[in-house]
Amino acid sequence: MKNYISTIIFTLAFIVSGSITAAAQAKLETVKIKTSAECDMCKAKIEKEVGLTKGVKKATLDITTRELTVIYNPSKTTVAKIKTVISNAGYDADEVKANNRAQKKLPDCCQPGAGNGKCDTVK
Repeated sequence: MKNYISTIIFTLAFIVSGSITAAAQAKLETVKIKTSAECDMCKAKIEKEVGLTKGVKKATLDITTRELTVIYNPSKTTVAKIKTVISNAGYDADEVKANNRAQKKLPDCCQPGAGNGKCDTVK
């Protein structure tokens, strides 16, 4: 009888720990988003803003191609939300145009068409 109860307890513990492990290891996805980034300051701003978004694990912008690679948890955020964050920071994100007010507040080197790839400072 004692062995039977121990077996049941062990089996239940195994099932519960497996469920917790599966929930903790949610599948991450990767998306690439074309941006209107112009320089290193844009890179820093976009990576910071997107990186602070709930569910985003990593955001890396290649300034040469203007492509942002985002690793995220789809159960906590969506691609649409990520694009909105980029837009609200003042940059285009694929088909989502930059928030006009936010874009006007960007430094000169970050304005569309500046295209020099360099800024005096990175904030």
